[in-house]
Amino acid sequence: MSCSYNNSREGRESEFEQHSVLRKSVDSEPKSVSQNGSISSPQLSIDDNLLVDPKLLLIRSKIGEGAHGRVYEGRYGDQIVAVKVLNPGSTPEEKAALESRFAREVNMMSRVKHENLVKFIGACKDPLMVIVTELLPGMSLRKYLVGIRPKLLDLHVAIKFALDIARAMECLHAHGIIHRDLKPDNLLLTANQRSVKLADFGLAREESVTEMMTAETGTYRWMAPELYSTVTLRQGEKKHYNNKVDVYSFGIVLWELLTNRMPFEGMSNLQAAYAAAFKQERPSLPEDVFPDLAFIVQSCWVEDPNMRPSFSQVIRMLNTFLFTLPPPSHSISDPDSNNSATTSNRTLTLSSAPVKGKFSFLRQLFAARRTRHSQ
Repeated sequence: MSCSYNNSREGRESEFEQHSVLRKSVDSEPKSVSQNGSISSPQLSIDDNLLVDPKLLLIRSKIGEGAHGRVYEGRYGDQIVAVKVLNPGSTPEEKAALESRFAREVNMMSRVKHENLVKFIGACKDPLMVIVTELLPGMSLRKYLVGIRPKLLDLHVAIKFALDIARAMECLHAHGIIHRDLKPDNLLLTANQRSVKLADFGLAREESVTEMMTAETGTYRWMAPELYSTVTLRQGEKKHYNNKVDVYSFGIVLWELLTNRMPFEGMSNLQAAYAAAFKQERPSLPEDVFPDLAFIVQSCWVEDPNMRPSFSQVIRMLNTFLFTLPPPSHSISDPDSNNSATTSNRTLTLSSAPVKGKFSFLRQLFAARRTRHSQ
């Protein structure tokens, strides 16, 4: 699994013909841009090598929408792509903040390359703030899970998806990037539904030990408790946290892969946030979940961030657990297989002594950490 910087542009602009045109955003959406169409700002600092020619970009049907922009299917030369058009902002202050967010997202997406991260293709600053990435024809993990309910994922598939996510996050953390919005909506399945890729760096930040970051980021049901405080922070206020907020979110996502349920069912978003942060509540694990798998989940969402494992440790634990499972009786790579989901398959017995020893060592490691922090 390679995780590397991506500095090449692969000669993109020389490969395409000049007769293509940039279509305006579809559905006649209003655009808050200056009369000359420029959105340039001193805060924008994007290398020219990361920019694509807007004249070569075609924007087609809308495929998604979020708080900060819309996503369209499009074409760049001979590539079918996803085109994220960011909101321009309605006031000078909002415009400056959105431009800064845009530049940060572009720079971070262009820095890292991994098979489980959506591939960055390029960006435009004029006439709109646009990020172009590969288009995955598969659906989001959220939509996929909802589509198979009340059935559960085959356990091998669930662990395979979890490993894809953990490897993507390990790559980001290795480059000092905190995603801060890890959830099934930002995880996209490949066309054959065999792999998952992480998308949407809109809330990602570079981690710094001495720098504080804005609070109340991400989505409530997946947010780590340390992103809240006893006194609610106003938007834009700062507080300390580190990349272990992503590990907490991963624990919630792993729970969803195993249970195919919405975390904190029956609660509003704010009720879920309060329950996690101030009552130390977590989604309940079914009784038939493997004890060692339950340990992985619980170690990820433990209250103390310093007690949570790194993604390297998560990957080792998941691989070790996967080694204990008997091989699937069918091909898990077949998305049409009726056996790709099941009503219950969590009751097998772990019998590998070496594997139990590895988990025992990890439990002792976390127990030692807990003892040190309680002193």
